[in-house]
This record gives sequence, structure tokens and C-alpha cells, in this order.
Amino acid sequence: MDQLFPNVAISVVKVLEGLGHQVDYPEGQTCCGQPAFNSGYWKEARDVAARFLDVFADAETIVCPSGSCTTMIREFYFDLFRDTADFKASAGVAAKTFEFTEFLARKLNVVDLGARFPGRVVWHDACHGLRGLCLKEEPRRLLRAVRGLDLLEMKESETCCGFGGTFSIKFPNISTAMDDVKVGSIEECGADYVASADSSCLMQIGGLLEKRGSKVKTIHIAEILASR
Repeated sequence: MDQLFPNVAISVVKVLEGLGHQVDYPEGQTCCGQPAFNSGYWKEARDVAARFLDVFADAETIVCPSGSCTTMIREFYFDLFRDTADFKASAGVAAKTFEFTEFLARKLNVVDLGARFPGRVVWHDACHGLRGLCLKEEPRRLLRAVRGLDLLEMKESETCCGFGGTFSIKFPNISTAMDDVKVGSIEECGADYVASADSSCLMQIGGLLEKRGSKVKTIHIAEILASR
């Protein structure tokens, strides 16, 4: 977020503070460890994840604008820290970690944030959010409450965009072919924007949209919900 999509992080803060919450952004935080974990480098991932546990040990609630990071912490930390001294700490952090739309719609039971965003928006179901966290209706409920927004559905909403972290680097031809299917479905539905809760997916999709010269723009749901 801080390196590639700072506006998303700023939007998350605006939304949460607008609801009356105090937001703390620990400057000492780094990665959750997922890239190394997914690539099979569990020792290196464990070192990075252990820092995450230390930095967020005293947090009351942890909110991630990313389904993939949330799934890593909530699901895969159990594998990463099993039979280690940090297992109890990892379980404690996992219990208080929420994906952004999940936190709003499920935890707070808030869907109408007073947002206004004119345009036709289609939703991309990111793999970790959909399959790992079972989030499908929550982001759609939030978007339907946005004034002026016309929520569309594409045929391939649940199809992977082909990013998969290092998968897109190791298998670029397969990754691009998957992205081609996704982008074709986005353009077919006539949307002005494709939205998601994972910036990594939007980076993958946006790259091919730009290469095609498409007029469709990518946007994180936090940016929409913070819009007035």
C-alpha cells in the first residue's frame, strides 16, 4: 500500500475515522510474509511474519484492505507457526484480524457510508477474499448503498485474474491467458470501473487493460467508499 497504492490506505483511514474509530498505522510494520510463504520459503516467511506478530501484538483490531493478507494471517499463520513458540501469539493476532469489507459489513454491520460515486462499476471477486474468507455479498452490499453507482455483474466475476503473486512471474504465459479471460469479461459488461478489495488483482487487471488501450479504470472499494 505505502509503495504502490497509498490512496487506498488513505481511503481506509478516512472511512474508519468517519465512523468514529481511532486508527493507528504502526510505522514499523512490514510484509505479512505471504510472498515468501507462497514461494515455499517458509523459514524466511516465518521471520517476516514474526515481526508482524510483534508489531501488532497490542492492537485491538487489525483491518487489512486486502483479502490475501487477511487470509495469510487468519489461515496460513496456523501452518507457519505450528509447533513453534509463536503459535499462541499467531492465533491471537489471527482472531482480531479482519478484511476491510468484512469488518464493515459483518463486524460493524454498516453498509451505508454516505458515499457518492457516479459510474458503472463491476466487481471482481478476488480469490482469497472469495474462497479463503467466503466474502461475496459483503462488498456488493456496500457498493449498492453508494449513491449514483450502478453495480454491474460480469460472467467471469469469480474467475482468477492470474496474478497469484509470484505465480505471475514464474508462469507468465498462463497468468496472461487467465488475465485475458478476466479482462474480456470486464469489457464485455460495459463497466466504467472494475473494483476489488485486493490491489494486487487490480494491478494485474489494470496492466492488461492499459495494454489494450481500454477506457475501463481500476479502483479499490475503499476509494469508492471514501468518495463524496
